[in-house]
Amino acid sequence: MHSTDYTRRNHNLPSVDIGGVEIQVAISSITGVKLNEKPPTGTLTFDVGAKLEEKEKKAGQVTVVFLLTVGTKPNIAKFSIEGTATLTGKDADIEKLLQIDQDTKIPRMLYGVYQHIFTVLFLISTLLETPYPPPDLFHSPKQPTPNIEISSVASAAISLPEQTVETKEPKKETTA
Repeated sequence: MHSTDYTRRNHNLPSVDIGGVEIQVAISSITGVKLNEKPPTGTLTFDVGAKLEEKEKKAGQVTVVFLLTVGTKPNIAKFSIEGTATLTGKDADIEKLLQIDQDTKIPRMLYGVYQHIFTVLFLISTLLETPYPPPDLFHSPKQPTPNIEISSVASAAISLPEQTVETKEPKKETTA
């Protein structure tokens, strides 16, 4: 009989280091839906929403539950990813990552979470044959300031305005 120690397994999760804080992301649910078979032409925008809720807090560690949704306009695809992000480091550094960045109006920890889940979004959109959001979605200089609604100290709901990406019509091959 084989048993697995959950704590040990948790240390094998991929992690990102931001400002001396290790962020481990565990994805619990992934959904990708193709809403339209017709390939996009013209302007494509990505509408992003995020919900963050503090699940557990102890010395040197905070666990945050997240739900990130990414949709396209026109309605071509919608993606939803749920999971947990565990931040480990000095309490002061963790608090800095949980604060909202004054330039982007997004909690700093969300950069690390998106950095991890971008690969998942890319793979799902490739399998569905739909456009994928840019890897720098939260860092883009074209990205307008997001609207953030904080419902409590331990919970925040974020709605990012749309990210615009230009797409071109597929080339049609002709034979003579």
